Amino acid sequence: MTRPMRALSPPRSILVWLSAAMLSGCAVGPNFKPPTPDVPAAWTGDGAPTSASVSQTTSAPADASAWWTAFNDAELTSLIRRAASADLDAKAAVLRIAEARAQRDIAAGAAWPSLDANASEQTTRLSESTPTGALFSKVGQFPGLSGVSIPNPYNQYQLGFDASWELDLFGRVRRSVEAAKADTQAQIEDSRSVLITTFGEVGRAYIDLRAAQAKRQVVLDNLATEQDLLSLAGQRRRAGLSSDVDVVRAAAEASTAEAQLPLIDRQINQDINQLSKLLALPPGALKAELEQAGPVPPAPPTVPIGLPADLARRRPDIREAEAKLHGATARVGVAVADLYPKLTLGAQGGYQAQTLPLLTNWASRFFNVGPTLELPIFEGGRLRATVRLQNAQEQAAALDYRRTVLGALHEVDDALEAYGADQARQAALARTVARNRDAVDLARQRYASGVAAFIDVLDAERSLQQNQLLLADGTAAVSTDLVVLYKALGGGWD
Repeated sequence: MTRPMRALSPPRSILVWLSAAMLSGCAVGPNFKPPTPDVPAAWTGDGAPTSASVSQTTSAPADASAWWTAFNDAELTSLIRRAASADLDAKAAVLRIAEARAQRDIAAGAAWPSLDANASEQTTRLSESTPTGALFSKVGQFPGLSGVSIPNPYNQYQLGFDASWELDLFGRVRRSVEAAKADTQAQIEDSRSVLITTFGEVGRAYIDLRAAQAKRQVVLDNLATEQDLLSLAGQRRRAGLSSDVDVVRAAAEASTAEAQLPLIDRQINQDINQLSKLLALPPGALKAELEQAGPVPPAPPTVPIGLPADLARRRPDIREAEAKLHGATARVGVAVADLYPKLTLGAQGGYQAQTLPLLTNWASRFFNVGPTLELPIFEGGRLRATVRLQNAQEQAAALDYRRTVLGALHEVDDALEAYGADQARQAALARTVARNRDAVDLARQRYASGVAAFIDVLDAERSLQQNQLLLADGTAAVSTDLVVLYKALGGGWD
């Protein structure tokens, strides 16, 4: 029968010291302080300085959480809302958040006591060729122990529990939980970055689609014009007012215009498939919905962009970098805490007996209660090397934060410059197209009256089509630049 076991009480001085440490609730290692980003007072790129620009930027606080509504395009809004819940990258980001939260709960669980119940039945036979086995087999031969025997083999039944609780004297568990919470926040910010990227890709693909459809209409209109010119050239040839050269040239121009359509149709199909992919749909699933041409979403009259200091609060990638720095700082505390003693309160108890009927007897009880103090003395420098490693990783996270802020500032400034330049280009192209139309009308009138050559008409038509295509690209570039600007400002999540 197992005798009750009791742990020795630790010296009173140790208890006093440990109690004081517990009451102080100290946590070793550095405390995290949110970094202050180094940002300029204003943007160097003012977006659209010319009076011809269709949209102006202001320093008013940016309200870009649903930037797509500024385009006033119902189809674009519908696509982005569906992408928010259907995009596979966004769903994967949500799963990463769930993983981080589970890791946080695992770390938090270490702060609580653990209690396990156990039950066992064992049959044991000691070898009589060993000193212990030989001694047990000869117990009855000793004086005064006649008739006493120890069965070999013997059974042992046990019903009991184990409990342990590591007291977080120096904050190792608290720092671990702090790091896990920071990791969770980093994953949340990463999911927001994924949403921003997804919404931006939807916006760019949709604008590109509308631009391709606009270019297709330009080519169709030009093809109709070329066919009219071919008919006019044929009439003048039959009337003896022009040669076969004009007819051949008109036919060649019509064929050239017709040859552009397959390339544009390919671009339209690719854009529709890209949007289908972003909505986690099979290729061509949105064709019936999007094949009808629509205008390129125009830029709003004003675009509030806020100040550079707003970026750190709004951009998820900066917030993610800050959370990672927080986690790295907390892990320094975990590594430092491993250099200090660990105190674990343990308890074990229950019932042990050789037969089942005796298992619940009061005499069958056993227990073992007492603290365990562990103090690292020699571990080959592993613990201090871990502290150096975590310090280096904290410094790397701080550099990554600075690099992220700097990259964000450049992204916004570059987007502002592109937005302003493309607006000026779009305005110039609009004026050029208007003049090209006047030139085409004049050339056709002069050709019809026999004053100008047919080549003048073809040159005017060709210039008009080229600049109309450029204008369609320029209009799309302005709207795309605005999407990039909203993305750089951290718009797209609430």
